[in-house]
Amino acid sequence: MTRPKPISAVAAGKEPGIAGASPAPSSRRRFLDACACRATDRPPVWLMRQAGRALPEYRQLKEKYSFLEMVQTPELAAEVTLQPVRRFGFDAAILFSDILVVPEALGQPYRFRDTGGVVMDFPIRTPADVGRLSVAGVTERLAYIDGALRKLRRELGDRTTLIGFAGSPWTLATFMMEGGSAGKYARARELFHRERKTFYALMEKLTAAVAASLQLQLAAGADALQIFDSHGGLLGPEEFPEASGRWIKEVIAALPARPRASRAPVIVFSLGTHGNWNDLVATGAEALGIDWQFPLAEARRLLPAAVALQGNLAPALLAEASPETVAHETQAVLNAMRGRPGHIFNLGHGLPPTARLENIAALVETVKNFR
Repeated sequence: MTRPKPISAVAAGKEPGIAGASPAPSSRRRFLDACACRATDRPPVWLMRQAGRALPEYRQLKEKYSFLEMVQTPELAAEVTLQPVRRFGFDAAILFSDILVVPEALGQPYRFRDTGGVVMDFPIRTPADVGRLSVAGVTERLAYIDGALRKLRRELGDRTTLIGFAGSPWTLATFMMEGGSAGKYARARELFHRERKTFYALMEKLTAAVAASLQLQLAAGADALQIFDSHGGLLGPEEFPEASGRWIKEVIAALPARPRASRAPVIVFSLGTHGNWNDLVATGAEALGIDWQFPLAEARRLLPAAVALQGNLAPALLAEASPETVAHETQAVLNAMRGRPGHIFNLGHGLPPTARLENIAALVETVKNFR
């Protein structure tokens, strides 16, 4: 594999300044200030699933290596992580990985079907299945993540934010109990209602493993963390606090205790969870991701000013619309948060693999020109 090219000055966050004005802050400083709801020159911008997916340079690597080979090889994972930062100058790089690395580290391997989707070697269905999972040694089995993050930290220096991530315990449980991708994720919810003791046993192991994974990522150089609760919206408002919110809160509480102003910020993105804003705030996250199905202006009205908001352009626009429309809709999102410190620009879900490069460029340019 060829050595990664150096990140350009623009990609590193050293944007051209206005004559006579103070130099623009680094991308890293801008991002961390936004997470702390401090004033910034403009919102920082990155996209969920920006690493891989739509980029031709990623597809070239995909012709030589499988997804799992890229995830589990530090040099390859670092290269894919850096590709969108080089091309578009995002303020943050998010580790190229997968939320299912944690179940695998617990002892439940996964692979990709030829027909699409994920299948796990065995589903979690009984107390005996839960007993097969082992938290001991999780960090050792995730050593490839440690290696990738350390390479990225050296490459990014103090210029660009490095984000680590993990799936929430609830979301991981939904995949683990179905045995992979499924048309309907019902088994975890059934277990929650019918066998609470077994549900708690599974969630306790997942909480410990997710916390260990995130602690490893902080130690390896991550500046910030995101917890993906992608299936939070499968729960009713009365179910969410005990089935998901409680465990996210325990994960965050297990991270290194430091003053709020200086610790690595945590972003919680719970897709479709629109009736539990107080529970999401109670997790202790510094920032909440807002999906595209909920108005950002309404989230701004409902949520405390001390909590940063991330989002929330509709992802489909990047695949279906023109660059002019993307720029217009990006501006509308920015205007909805104008004057409110603590906005991180992002999509309202992950970047579609069919996203057009000119649309991503239009989005980034619009954010960078926003004042």
